Amino acid sequence: MTATADPTAATSATDLTARARNLLRTGGPEDGSSWLEHVLGWTLVVVVAMFVTQVGWL
Repeated sequence: MTATADPTAATSATDLTARARNLLRTGGPEDGSSWLEHVLGWTLVVVVAMFVTQVGWL
């Protein structure tokens, strides 16, 4: 039995890869919202620092 190249197999694999990438997107911020990302990141840092200080872990 010999294997023959099926041109639709490569297209199907490419379509499947594209669909998988779209499904695995995290939905993160767009390129233009870096300031919002920084503000939210620093807010998270401050909230975690306050929590750790109140609990007394470190």
